[in-house]
Amino acid sequence: MNRDNNLNSVYRRTIGAALSAAALLLALVPCSVSAQPDPILEARDALRRRDAGRLAMARASAMAQKHPLAMWADYWELQNRLAQASPEELTAFFARWPDTYVEDRLRNDWLLELGRRNDWATFAAEHPKFRMQDDKEVACYAVLAQRETLDNLRSVARRAWLAQREADQGCGLMASTLLQSGVLSEADIWRKARRATDAGRRATARQAVAVLGPEAAQRFDDLYDNAARYLARRAGTRDRTDAELTTLALVRLAAGDPEVAAEQLDAAWASRLPEDLAAWAWASTGRQAALRLSPRAPDFYQRATLGARESDWSEDMLAWKARAALRAGRWQQVVQAINAMSEADQADATWVYWKGRALLALSRDSQDSEKLQTEAVDLLSGIADQHDYYGRLAAEDMGRPLVLPQPPAPLTEAEQAAARRNPGLGRALQLIGMGLRSEGVREWNWTLSFGSQGRMTDRELLAAAQLACDREVWDRCINTSDRTRDEFQIEQRFPMPFRAEVLAKSRDIGLDPAYVYGLIRQESRFVMDARSHVGASGLMQLMPATARWTARRLGLNFTPDMITDRNVNLALGTNYLKLVLDDLGGSQAMGAAAYNAGPGRPRRWREGPVVEAPIWVENIPFSETRDYVKKVLANATYYAAQITGELPSLKLRLGGPIGPRDALAPPAQTDLP
Repeated sequence: MNRDNNLNSVYRRTIGAALSAAALLLALVPCSVSAQPDPILEARDALRRRDAGRLAMARASAMAQKHPLAMWADYWELQNRLAQASPEELTAFFARWPDTYVEDRLRNDWLLELGRRNDWATFAAEHPKFRMQDDKEVACYAVLAQRETLDNLRSVARRAWLAQREADQGCGLMASTLLQSGVLSEADIWRKARRATDAGRRATARQAVAVLGPEAAQRFDDLYDNAARYLARRAGTRDRTDAELTTLALVRLAAGDPEVAAEQLDAAWASRLPEDLAAWAWASTGRQAALRLSPRAPDFYQRATLGARESDWSEDMLAWKARAALRAGRWQQVVQAINAMSEADQADATWVYWKGRALLALSRDSQDSEKLQTEAVDLLSGIADQHDYYGRLAAEDMGRPLVLPQPPAPLTEAEQAAARRNPGLGRALQLIGMGLRSEGVREWNWTLSFGSQGRMTDRELLAAAQLACDREVWDRCINTSDRTRDEFQIEQRFPMPFRAEVLAKSRDIGLDPAYVYGLIRQESRFVMDARSHVGASGLMQLMPATARWTARRLGLNFTPDMITDRNVNLALGTNYLKLVLDDLGGSQAMGAAAYNAGPGRPRRWREGPVVEAPIWVENIPFSETRDYVKKVLANATYYAAQITGELPSLKLRLGGPIGPRDALAPPAQTDLP
């Protein structure tokens, strides 16, 4: 404690000197404040460069100027030295910036620091004030802080433990502490280890196993590095630890080759392992086979049902059981997989839709045909009013008219004025305008859900969305309008910036402009300077290599800096999309998949049985691409409605069944990047 006080004393002297220096500079420099570097940008750059002294100066300058974004410099400066901060400094910060994003975000950071300090009394006092409650490590620390008072301690602890996806100090401490006290069991620890190993999260799985001791952790490292060698030399079933580690080795083996794992299970381990672990190994093998679109996946899953507690399986494991069964036309297995999901997952529109479809299929040959049909209709009717991919499919399956919902009443001047006066929205737009998009987006989203008036109503959301639309901040316009529950403003949810250019470039090359708009909305949200983590740029998020290749095909003298030019980006993106579509026989589902994941992958994914297009989409192995294709095609229906005046069929846009390339079709254009 004395060391911490000394550090704080030294820091207070340092920051005091910095504040004095900043004040002196402001007094001596004759030029206007506006001519100097913006202190918020200075602070952000200093934070990035880990320059604490410069950060303190920038913070002092922002505070002295009463900059409208001074709270951000204040947040960065205090967060940067949080490990040495005192509770009094945090209390003062919270008092300076009440009901703001930075107050709540720093409270999140402070709770993590309090957990690391084992300061449970202060943690317990601060935790109820944390409004976002979105940090899984904080949730684990909260269990420790409240373990003497929680009535349902085990269930809360188990839920927090299983929710953690990445290894962290808080959940590791909670697990080891509550294992020693008997609140958590070894079965809870192993369940987490199996789930993490199946998902390929090595650090998370190792942290779980290490809770049980260093020897188990060392054996885990051995099996993770070389599962086949471990199974040949060290695996066994002498006790539960042996059996659990053997199961993890089989899970790792399946990740590399599910067929080899199935052979090992058949030859030895299925009969030697406890039934529940053998079932888990079969299910993991089934998931890996399903990801490879193997026709054997449903059979592997069927082997897993013997001795299984499917409710203990991961969300992903059950989802791929349902997808593999869809691809194989095993409707009963689809229902079985969905029924084993959690209540929250079963309520997701994805599984509501597919359970409804499965029940309809089963009703054709069932003695309970009427009962199954009634249940199916209830399920599909429950989502048919939703404006997303599954809602549109369900409405068409139900034979409902393809009509747009009634537009909301126009916003009043008072509603729009309230949005313009909202300080959180104003700060967010200012941050985005300065190039601090990440900070601006976080400030904006927090304001929508946790602002001083709480979660915004539909009318407030429409007004906030319109504010963003008017400023041409299209991503906030779209995302905000998407949040409304009962109101549907199509021009906000599906705006059409650059309409003349998009329509002209699309029609010039015979491409559906609604499809192009649907893709751009998903790729960049019309943010022209958007850049992905893999290096894609511009409205249509082109990779540099793809842009060069397409430019060469068009005879365009291309340089890398042209990729963010709006017209060049549109020209290259639309032409590349047309080439991809032509190569895939005009299938918009496969074309969108190719645009996102590269054309070689959908060529592989179409091999195997001929399946209806929605089933093919559901079995796309990459979760990002699967979600992308659904959204692009659903988006396109609403853009088509604006272009033509009528809401078209999503099923027609998805197209006919998808299967191997027709033997009479032109050969694949294998040089497409």
